[in-house]
Amino acid sequence: MSSIFAFFKVILYIPLFNALVFLSNFMPSHDLGLGIIALTVVIRFLFLPLSIKAQRSQRALNVINPHIQAIKEKHKHDQAAQGAAMMQLYKEHNINPIAGCLPLLVQLPILIALYQVFIAGLDPQSFSLLYPFVQNPGSINPLFLGFINISGRNIFLAVLAGVLQFFQAKQSMTYMKAGGANPQMAALNTQMLYFFPVMIVIIGWNLQAGLILYWITTTLFSIGEQFYLQRSK
Repeated sequence: MSSIFAFFKVILYIPLFNALVFLSNFMPSHDLGLGIIALTVVIRFLFLPLSIKAQRSQRALNVINPHIQAIKEKHKHDQAAQGAAMMQLYKEHNINPIAGCLPLLVQLPILIALYQVFIAGLDPQSFSLLYPFVQNPGSINPLFLGFINISGRNIFLAVLAGVLQFFQAKQSMTYMKAGGANPQMAALNTQMLYFFPVMIVIIGWNLQAGLILYWITTTLFSIGEQFYLQRSK
């Protein structure tokens, strides 16, 4: 287990921490909040092709959902035949059914590392992990834009994160409905439309504002991504 943690630290945690400090060094007053925003945008751009492919794959699955339901009904007593028919359907429409889960599986370790990095970014003792070519700032500036302390809780950022999450979920529902989302998924999305933003506010109120700033940035990026998908369909 210790070797796994060591691998995680060397491959993800330390590089991301160095990237955060490196970007923050270029920000006015070494603003860590601006560094968090910059690092989040860079990571989202790196994963943009994979994310777009996953969302288009999910929308394609929604389009063929009537065929999927027909196959399930036709072969409801024969799981082998049902599976074979499903695979043939996916092949005919050039759809990878697991593509929608791939971005989450790939990004989850990075999200865990980022969580640790944003906390460590406020601890000067972590500067011992900096690479030789990354300048040691000497101290941390926890004031985002000069007046928002991201080292503590901030109810305004927590509420903003919840509001943006609501609009992002609403936008995503509209995009998926255009592709013919199945009734079960549509019902679940409707429930999550209101529940998830409230949970974001509650959880966000108990987290460091720096972590909420990351969530706000990635949600805004997702809104822009959805807008691009809607314009390019």
